[in-house]
Amino acid sequence: MSKLSLEQLPAEIAGNLLEIGAVNLRPNEPFTWTSGIISPIYCDNRLTMSFPAIRDAIAEGFAAVIREHFPDTEVIAGTATAGIPHAAWVAQKLNLPMAYIRDKAKGHGKQNQIEGLIKEGQKVVVIEDLISTGGSSLKAALAVIEAGGDVQSVLAIFTYQFAKAEEAFREEGIELRTLSNYSALVDEALRRGAISASDVSLLQSWREDPLAFGK
Repeated sequence: MSKLSLEQLPAEIAGNLLEIGAVNLRPNEPFTWTSGIISPIYCDNRLTMSFPAIRDAIAEGFAAVIREHFPDTEVIAGTATAGIPHAAWVAQKLNLPMAYIRDKAKGHGKQNQIEGLIKEGQKVVVIEDLISTGGSSLKAALAVIEAGGDVQSVLAIFTYQFAKAEEAFREEGIELRTLSNYSALVDEALRRGAISASDVSLLQSWREDPLAFGK
């Protein structure tokens, strides 16, 4: 990956996700999520694991954000399961310890929710693949805090930019940063001809009120 400024990352990562089909935009033939939400976008960032150049671009993007904004980070913690491989690649780039966070404590053995070592007071960055409502990511970050870690930020590959997620992070006092986002994706898709100009307002209306989309 050529060296990019942090300002260039949203468009670059959005382009990468479009290129491999990790995100698909279908404003006129929307998807139905498991939750029942009708959506013009489907995101599966797990696909990035299968593309070495793109997963490295993501890892380098995360590493660049950490070097710039959180240089005192002592541990990289990935969310189970999708954040784990990205956390491992970032930790390797930065030569830092890594841990991962389960969605709940194990029911046997030591009943750990966090695997790996996070010492009291250590500065931790939590790595996630996708932010929708933010609930699961915040739960992971709060588990780190409960274990004594000092969460510097949650970093994710992509966010739908729902107001609900942004508000939830503000309420908990936890910083959220992402490599790319829905707005950058729509712009990049339009530039590439993957969508038409007439699709843009429809796509933006979904982000503003996803429950009203398609009704």
